[in-house]
Amino acid sequence: MPDSTFGPQGWTPERLGDLSGKTFLITGANAGAGFQAARTLLNKGAKVVMLNRSAEKSQAAVAELKDEFRAQANVDFIPMDLASLASVREAAGEVLKTVPQIDALICNAAIAQVPTQKLTEDGFESMLGTNHYGHFLLCGLLFERIEASNGRIVVVSSLGYNMGIKTIQFEDMNWDKNYHQNKTYSQSKLAQMLFAYELQDRLTATGRTEVDVYVCHPGSSRTSLIATSGNLVTRVLFGLMSLSPLVQSAEKGSWPEVMCATEDGLEHRALYGPTGLMEFVGPVGKGTLHPHAYDKKVMTKLWDVSEDATGFTWTL
Repeated sequence: MPDSTFGPQGWTPERLGDLSGKTFLITGANAGAGFQAARTLLNKGAKVVMLNRSAEKSQAAVAELKDEFRAQANVDFIPMDLASLASVREAAGEVLKTVPQIDALICNAAIAQVPTQKLTEDGFESMLGTNHYGHFLLCGLLFERIEASNGRIVVVSSLGYNMGIKTIQFEDMNWDKNYHQNKTYSQSKLAQMLFAYELQDRLTATGRTEVDVYVCHPGSSRTSLIATSGNLVTRVLFGLMSLSPLVQSAEKGSWPEVMCATEDGLEHRALYGPTGLMEFVGPVGKGTLHPHAYDKKVMTKLWDVSEDATGFTWTL
C-alpha cells in the first residue's frame, strides 16, 4: 500500500513554507538531485552551502543559481572531496568557522558503479570510502553544530541497498576477492543506512533528541551519477532506461531529501522516496524498508569498524 500521509500526489515542494533564516548543507550539490534540492531551498529563502569536490563546477552552479534567484540566492560552496578524510576534516573545519547554524546536513553526494576496483587515498574501496566513510566522518565532525541548531542529518541512500548481499562483508571490506561494480555499490549504500539507523538508536539511548536523522532515496532519476563513474555498457543501458517511464527528472529525485530536511512529523525508522512503480518513480512518501538495513548486530559492528577506519570517535 502506497503511503497516503501526504495524499495521492505525495509530498511536493508546495508544502514548504518560508525558509528564511535556515541553513542547509548539501554534499554533491553542483549537479543532479543535490543541485535541484539547492534550487528548491533557495527558492524558499534558505541559505545553502554546497560541499563539492570540483571548484570549477561549483562556481558554475553558484553562478547559475545567483542568475536565477538574484538577491535571494544566499548560496556558497566549500571544497570537499569525500574520498579523502583529510579533505573532509579541512572542509568541516571551514564549516565550523563560517557556518554558525546547520538546520540540516544533506548527505547527497555519491559515486556509483565504478567498473574496476579503485582505492581512495586512505586505502578504502572507492564507493565505500566516498559514500559511507566520508559522510560518517563529516557527520561526526559537524554533529555538535547540528545539535546546537536542533538540526537534522539526511542520509540519501539508494534502492541499490537491497540489490546486493544483505549484510556487510566485514572479512573483505575492500572487495579484493569478489569486486563487482553493482554489488559493491549496493554495499556502500547499505552501509550508509546502517549508520543512520545506528545513529538514531544511539541518540535515543542517550536522550539526545535535538537531532533528527532520516533516510531517503531519489528513486530512479536522470542524474549524472552513473555517467560520472559507470562503464560504457552501464551508461548506455541507463541512457536507454532513462527514456522509459521508470525514470523521473532529477528535480523529482530531489524531493525526498528536501522533504526529510524540512517536513515535521516524519518517522525515524523509515525509508522515504517514490512510492509508485517498483518505488522507482511516483508520489513521494514512506516506502519499503527491508530489515537487513537495521540489523542491530551489523549496525554496531559497522559503527566500530567505521570509527576505526576514519580515526574518529563519536562522543554520544
